[in-house]
Amino acid sequence: MMRVVLSLILALAVAPLCAQESPSSQSVPKKSVVHTKAARSKSSSQKPAALVPLSQRDRAIQLLDRLTFGPRPGEVDKVLSIGIDRWFEQQLAPETINDDAVNHRLADYPTLTMTPEQALTAFPDRATIQAVANEKVQPPTDPGLAAVYEVQLVKLHNQEIRKGETDPKTIPSTTDVQPGQQVDHDRAVAARVTGELFTLPRNQRMNTLIKLPVADRIAFTTYLSGEQKGLLLSQFSPRERELFNAMSANVNSSPQIASELSQAKLLRAILSERQLQEVMTDFWFNHFNVFIGKNSDQWYTTSYERDVIRKNALGKFRDLLLATATSPAMMVYLDNWQSIGPNSIANGVNPARPKAQKTSRGLNENYGRELMELHTLGVDGGYTQDDVIALSAILTGWTVDRPHQGGPFIFEPRRHEPGPKQWLGHTIGNRASAGDAQQERNEGIEAITLLASSPKTAHFICYKLAQRFVADDPPPALVDRMTATWLSSDGDIKSILRTMVQSPEFNSKKYFRNKVKTPLEFVASAFRTTATDPVNPGALVQTLRTMGMPPYYALPPTGYYITADHWMNSAALVDRLNFAYALTENKFANQKFDADHLVATALITQSTVVATASNAKSPQQLYRDASLSTSSPSSAGISGQDFALHLLESSLIGEDISHQTNDLIHQQLDKLNPSSPSETLNLLTALVMGSPEFQMR
Repeated sequence: MMRVVLSLILALAVAPLCAQESPSSQSVPKKSVVHTKAARSKSSSQKPAALVPLSQRDRAIQLLDRLTFGPRPGEVDKVLSIGIDRWFEQQLAPETINDDAVNHRLADYPTLTMTPEQALTAFPDRATIQAVANEKVQPPTDPGLAAVYEVQLVKLHNQEIRKGETDPKTIPSTTDVQPGQQVDHDRAVAARVTGELFTLPRNQRMNTLIKLPVADRIAFTTYLSGEQKGLLLSQFSPRERELFNAMSANVNSSPQIASELSQAKLLRAILSERQLQEVMTDFWFNHFNVFIGKNSDQWYTTSYERDVIRKNALGKFRDLLLATATSPAMMVYLDNWQSIGPNSIANGVNPARPKAQKTSRGLNENYGRELMELHTLGVDGGYTQDDVIALSAILTGWTVDRPHQGGPFIFEPRRHEPGPKQWLGHTIGNRASAGDAQQERNEGIEAITLLASSPKTAHFICYKLAQRFVADDPPPALVDRMTATWLSSDGDIKSILRTMVQSPEFNSKKYFRNKVKTPLEFVASAFRTTATDPVNPGALVQTLRTMGMPPYYALPPTGYYITADHWMNSAALVDRLNFAYALTENKFANQKFDADHLVATALITQSTVVATASNAKSPQQLYRDASLSTSSPSSAGISGQDFALHLLESSLIGEDISHQTNDLIHQQLDKLNPSSPSETLNLLTALVMGSPEFQMR
C-alpha cells in the first residue's frame, strides 16, 4: 500500500519543497556556507514591501510553530486564552513552569544527572574494563552494573585469548562446549532463556536475567532473535534496555551514554512544558556543536548540554560563550586541551632564556579559529590568520584534567604561551604577568569578553537566530533591530528574542509557514500534534538517524543545517512518509497510535467546521451523521471523509490544506479503498502528516 501512496504523493510534495534540492541531505556540508553568504544581510536601504499582519489566531500558531516543537491539540486556544504575550513571557522563565511529567520519564536515564566520571563508571569503555581486569579499579556494587561488568570482563578475556595475549588456562571456563559447537549451543541457550523470561511478569525479567550465569547472559544478549528482541526491549523500561544493550555491546558500553542522552532529547522535545528552553537548547547546542563520537566526548556531552547549554540558553551570551570555552567537551572536540604554547615551560622552553628561538610546536589552532569563525564574529568578521594564531596562543593552558577518566576543565600555566599577544588590534597579556597563573588565565577571559561584546558577533548571531525562527533568508531590518537590542542589553538573549517575537516581520503573513521542519522538528511535531505518548524513544532516535539527523552526531563544527535546501529532497520525503505511515498503522516499534482519540480531541477543541457544513449542527452532531467509509455526502451536507480530513488538518496543521493536496488525498482513498472507518482515519492521518503543509512550520 505504501508504494502506491508514495508514487502518487511525491509528485505533489516534491515540487513545492524541493525547488532548491541539494544533492544529498546526508552529505557532509561545506564549512561555513551559512556564514559566508547568509551573514551578509541585504542592504536595509531597500524599501521593503508592506507586511500584512497575522490574525490573533495565526499569531498564536506562529508562536507555537517557531518557539515549540509543534502545537499540541487545543494549545492554540490555550495560548489565546492565556494571552500571547503572557504565554511568551512564561516560556522565557522556564524555572517557573512545572515540568514534573517529563522529569518523571527522564528519571529512567540515570546518566542525565551524573558527572562525566560517574557516567563512565556506569557505562565503561574498554580502558575501564581493562583497569578492572588488572585490579586497578574496583567494579561497581549496583547489581545491574555489576552484571554488565561481569559480561564485559569475560568478553575482554575471550578477546585476549583469541589474540594470544592471555593463557586460556588462566581464565575460568564458562562452558564445557567445544569451540565448533559454541554457536549452536549459544543459540539454544538464547531460545531457552527467551522462553523463561516471557513466562515472567515484565518487572521480574531483568532481575532474572542479571542473575543468570555470565555465559548464558552473553549467549542471550548475542543471539536473541530480531522479532523477540524487539518485543522484549519494548517491554523493558528504558533503564532495563540500557542494561541489556550494555551487556550485548562489545568490550565498550560507553555509547549507551549517548543513547540515554539522545532518547532524553526526544522526550524533552515532545513532552516538556518548557518548550522555548528546549528549542533554544537545541539551537545553541547546534551553534556550539560538539561531536559526541569523538574520544571522551562520549561521557562529556551530557554535562555539556545540561550545565553549559541548557543552563545558559536564555541568559547572557557572554556567560554562554565562556561556559562553552571552559567545557571539557569543547576542549576535546576542537583539540584545545592538547594545545601547548611554543615558548611554554611544558614545551621545554627555559624561562631564564626568553630570547630562545621560537617554534610552532604544540600550538593547536582549531578552537581559536572556530571560536571566531563559527561561534562569534563569523567568517567575514575581519580577523586574519595572525589573529587565529594569537587567539590560539591566548587560550593555551585551557585544558582538561584526566580527559580519559572524566576529569574537569583546568588551567595549566605550564602550557600557557607567555608574553603579550597582538590580537584584533588589542594587546592581550604582558611580560610582567608571566608565571602568574590567574593573570594568564584571565587573558582568555578578556578575549572571550571582547568577542561577546563585538558588534560583528551581535549581527552574526542575530542573523542566525532570525534564520532559525523567521526565515532562511531573514529580513535585514529585523536582524539590524535585534543587533541593536543585543548591543544595548549586553547580549541578553531574552531581550533579543522579545525584539524578534514582537516584530512586524515575525507576525506577518510573509513569514508565516515558510520554514521547513528539520527531521527532529518533523518527528517531534508528529508526536506532539497527535498527542501520542512516545513509549519507545530509542526507536525515534533510530528514525532520526535514518533521516540524516542523529542527535549529537553532527561531525562538522557547523552542526546541522537549518535551511530547507539541506533537508527537502525526494529521499527525505520518502523517509518522512514511511515514518508517518508506520506510525499511524501501529507498525512503528510497538508504538500505540490512536487516530480515533485524535479525531475525538479535535471535535472538542475545534470551533469551526468546513464551509460546506453551513447548518447549525455542532461538530459532534456532524461527525455522528457522517460515515467515514464513504465519500458521498451525508445528511449533514458533507461526506464523512471530508469532515474527518478537515478535523485532522485543523488539528495537525491549524488550517485546511491546499485543494491540490486535498485532491491527491482523495485519490489515495479512492485507489486504496480502506475497508473500515478506523483504517480510513489512519490513512488520512498519514497522508496529512506526509503533506507539504505539515512539513512547514
